[in-house]
Amino acid sequence: MRNLISKTLATVAVAASSLFLLSSCGNSGQSNSAESTDSTATENLELSLSLEWKTDSTFTGSESALYYAPNNIIYLSCGNTDPSAKDGDGFIALLHPDGTVKNKDWVTGLDAPRGMAIMNDKLYVTDIDVVHVINIESAEIEQTIPVEGAVFLNDLATNGESIFFSDSRTGVIHALNEAGEVTAVVTGAEGINGLECYNGDLYSLDAEGLKRYDSDYTSMLINSEVTGGDGLVILGDSTFIASRWEGEIYYINGQETTLLLDTKGEESKTADIGFIEEMNMVLVPTFTKNELAAYRLE
Repeated sequence: MRNLISKTLATVAVAASSLFLLSSCGNSGQSNSAESTDSTATENLELSLSLEWKTDSTFTGSESALYYAPNNIIYLSCGNTDPSAKDGDGFIALLHPDGTVKNKDWVTGLDAPRGMAIMNDKLYVTDIDVVHVINIESAEIEQTIPVEGAVFLNDLATNGESIFFSDSRTGVIHALNEAGEVTAVVTGAEGINGLECYNGDLYSLDAEGLKRYDSDYTSMLINSEVTGGDGLVILGDSTFIASRWEGEIYYINGQETTLLLDTKGEESKTADIGFIEEMNMVLVPTFTKNELAAYRLE
């Protein structure tokens, strides 16, 4: 079902200071801790993105990609043709890491599913103004949690104990505990979207840039160049990959920012990216192109 595409160098290389390292909490839903890597071992390492594969265009409104290592599967949320409409055309697809399709219609009947994370063998998915809890073994929606005052729920992440999710229209980050209670933990975050967790802290992308929140949800602006970001991957203590929906992917090292990929000329979006750590693979939902593309980070 996929169309293999010859490997093509995406764009410029950039100096890195840490080895590829996926966070122990974030939209990946991984519960195991990732160990820090000695940055001196990879000093002067150059990074680039090269296209490995791309699916066909049957994944309408492909929005968010999530790789879950325990079952070696990519989850892809789709159906965002009208991201604010409760039209029932949303679905979650399953793909293998080589881009072949395991089950295109794994879960159907959603509206506009976006961010995803796995905690305790449940897939949590934002969907406009609710969060769905899906049993990953049975593919059944076990619970749908309404979020009071929600307008446009977007990205979602976990630290293994709570689920965090953003509302891009209201500027709120919500937290959902295992008892099903929802609390607004951050307010006034204009344009909030991408979320990840790392070493006990919550990270976000909003209109001001890349931020870190400590345990008291006090924010620190880490990078002010990548504003209005969409997807976020944490590689190490100060290294990140971030996407802008319009078609850009950046490498961030503190305040230093380098553009790795620009697909705006192709009118191909770069929505909520995922990452396969073992393959150094960045997963890119193309949204309006209705595809999932995979780029190797090397």
